[in-house]
Amino acid sequence: MPERRPFVRLPTDVYPVNYGLRLKPDLIDLTFEGKLEAAVEVTQGTNQIVMNCADIDIITASFVPEGGEEINATGFNYQNEDEKVTLCFPSILQKGSGSLKIDFVGELNDKMKGFYRSKYTTPSGENRYAAVTQFEATDARRAFPCWDEPAIKATFDITLIIPKDRIALSNMNVVDRKPYPEDHSLVEVKFATTPIMSTYLVAFVIGEYDFVESQSSDGVTVRVYTPVGKAEQGKFALEVATKTLPFYKDYFSVPYPLPKIDLIAIADFAAGAMENWGLVTYRETALLIDPKNSCASSRQWVALVVGHELAHQWFGNLVTMEWWTHLWLNEGFASWIEYLCVDHCFPEYDIWTQFVSADYTRALDLDALDNSHPIEVDVGHPSEVDEIFDAISYSKGASVIRMLHNYIGDEDFRKGMNAYLLKFQHKNASTEDLWECLEQASGKPIAAVMNSWTKQMGFPIIVVDQEQHGSDRVLKISQKKFCASGPRNDENCPNWMVPISICTSEDPSCTKMKVLLDQPETTVNITNIAPDHWIKINPGTVGFYRIQYSTTMLESLLPGIRDLTLLPVDRLGLQNDLFSLARAGMISTVEVLKVMEAFVNEPNYTVWSDLSCNLGVLSSLLSHTDFHEDIQEFIRDLFTPIGMKLGWDSKTGEGHLDALLRGLVLGKLGKAGHKATLEEARRRFKEHVEGKQTLPADLRSPVSRLAFLDSLELHKQADMQEEKNRIERVLGAIPAPDLIQRVLNFALSEEVRPQDTVSVIGGVAGSSKQGRKAAWKFVKDNWEELHNRYQGGFLISRLIKLTADGFAIDKMAAEVKSFFESHHAPAAERTVQQCCENILLNAAWLKRDAEDIHQYLLQRKAPPV
Repeated sequence: MPERRPFVRLPTDVYPVNYGLRLKPDLIDLTFEGKLEAAVEVTQGTNQIVMNCADIDIITASFVPEGGEEINATGFNYQNEDEKVTLCFPSILQKGSGSLKIDFVGELNDKMKGFYRSKYTTPSGENRYAAVTQFEATDARRAFPCWDEPAIKATFDITLIIPKDRIALSNMNVVDRKPYPEDHSLVEVKFATTPIMSTYLVAFVIGEYDFVESQSSDGVTVRVYTPVGKAEQGKFALEVATKTLPFYKDYFSVPYPLPKIDLIAIADFAAGAMENWGLVTYRETALLIDPKNSCASSRQWVALVVGHELAHQWFGNLVTMEWWTHLWLNEGFASWIEYLCVDHCFPEYDIWTQFVSADYTRALDLDALDNSHPIEVDVGHPSEVDEIFDAISYSKGASVIRMLHNYIGDEDFRKGMNAYLLKFQHKNASTEDLWECLEQASGKPIAAVMNSWTKQMGFPIIVVDQEQHGSDRVLKISQKKFCASGPRNDENCPNWMVPISICTSEDPSCTKMKVLLDQPETTVNITNIAPDHWIKINPGTVGFYRIQYSTTMLESLLPGIRDLTLLPVDRLGLQNDLFSLARAGMISTVEVLKVMEAFVNEPNYTVWSDLSCNLGVLSSLLSHTDFHEDIQEFIRDLFTPIGMKLGWDSKTGEGHLDALLRGLVLGKLGKAGHKATLEEARRRFKEHVEGKQTLPADLRSPVSRLAFLDSLELHKQADMQEEKNRIERVLGAIPAPDLIQRVLNFALSEEVRPQDTVSVIGGVAGSSKQGRKAAWKFVKDNWEELHNRYQGGFLISRLIKLTADGFAIDKMAAEVKSFFESHHAPAAERTVQQCCENILLNAAWLKRDAEDIHQYLLQRKAPPV
């Protein structure tokens, strides 16, 4: 990689106080004109002003000192590499206030960043473009010249000049809408002045939308904007948002500071959503719910994303990180509290158990790699920001905040949060500022504890052994770094400050004892515990570490899986720890298979979901052997009893989680080749297509994946983005080679929105051994187009991970490495290293355990002698 020039932040000799911004987009030619009139403060005399600017042409620029003569800029010096422009003036701009005026033009690009175009089809079938924005992290500079750094806050007065049959939205409410004097087909829409805010949170949208509206109990107007004709699909998100605003107001004891909030679905959108202050943008699947056609998992996803983005209105927007180094705090916090919020709105979702499966275990897996990184990464050049928007910033960030909240206790946590928001509102803060507020509220050593989790990468494995002394139990507890490739004996092994909770079989849901492990090892004495009672570390699976129990301790815990006396989240955590120890070669995979068989009575959806995930990893690993069918049979045997019990049709009194479980189990049985399930899927799919009997939304994904008669045709007819995405993911899961090729070609066709291409290709890669090879070849063959399409955004990292991660031969690691040496993808550099590491880990695992697994699967079937 060529060394980047050292990155320099903008000079501080001139800073903005208010941006007066007028923009006039042309929705036919896909360009825009802009006029900026910024009130600025000159802090020391200078003859130049340096700002951020990218893909914009400045036509004229001038400076008017307060009460003085206008000074025209004599040169615009663009540093394209640094996305900066220097405006040069013929004389010194004196210290004091003034006004900077810039006229400029730009293009409504198709890169889903900056001020960009998004294609939609009108109900009459005509293709049109909306003009929308996505500025985080550093793309406000593509819409107007600005000081595009999170700590340079100002107020904004925005005016948009638009065709009169379109809607214009921005962060604030509309204060005036009048005809545009020069062209009567246009109107001029003026918005109220914003609070002091960062540039990356500014937003505007011009297009055609319907909306549903409500008032939250604290008087904020909430609207959800949808494509024309789909207003009813905004009702679910509206309900969530209306309940969420008062929840956060109450939780933080700080009211929502704007008069309104809009949530809007954007057709072409790279991320899941963006928390622009007062105007939150979403991709359609993260916001729209069709009352008739949306499944339980989609509702849950929408609720979480809405909860996440609204949390940012306080944590991120009102108080903003000083620089991108502290981005993890913004995202980790919102990724934790979104679950708190959904748990408040929908207690029946059992959402915290799902957190463990979705975020916590995902982060542990990634963070065990040598190519992980600390949560807190020093960011210099903002192009590095895309690289840190990963599962470590979001999922590990959320997991350590969950651990912190548990360590402090809810009351002191809220007290500290309130102090932080009040102290830094409309300003910027760093991670340390939050620790200080929480430390003052709780009296605990928060900074010392948290630094060990955020400033060094990885996490510990806690090794536990016990001895009974009379009526006391003595635990020996030690920590060392957990590595995916197995134990290391490094001299300078890092240590963590680990909050450890302990419970016993007397009351598995209640913590009996808490200790802070701040050295390599310690002993803990638990009094009055009978010899036949078990002890469990980390009840609730809250601490961010893995556990290795002594054999006797583990054996005493296993009955708690069969008879369900362990909490669901702890049954899940126990199995997940063992699976990951097996992958690291610390125990045999056969031991884990034996534990998995104990889950035959399991009722909980999330526990099954995690089991299913781990068995999927194992099945994918063993697809490289000649006994793949034996692991498929193991999966069929494990999932058949619960499949029979659930059946195909929902019963009265079932809830959200039953719907999720049924889809999961039937999908798993079908993928593992369970004959009866496959036949029933084909039959039901046929009836669905012929219009005899509509499939319930929750079964569409598993059924169409299994039946797959001709989903390509259905895709053309499906109108709802969620339905299209479901079909796209499914399309990837079909074996026949020519079909695989058709699906891959389809992924790059006009039929699939650019943001969804990645999941189609990923679906193929995850479907089978042939799919994996074909998808990787397809990415290599179409690299130029794919890379150009996602230009360094995080989607390129996701694409690489989905297509390269599943191989299990050493030479594939070398192939992946050399491909990316000759095809640079700077934003995905770390992802490439992680993939190569995973391939080598898979290969080692296969070499180590394949034969034992094979023997175990064979003797399982052997008739008892």
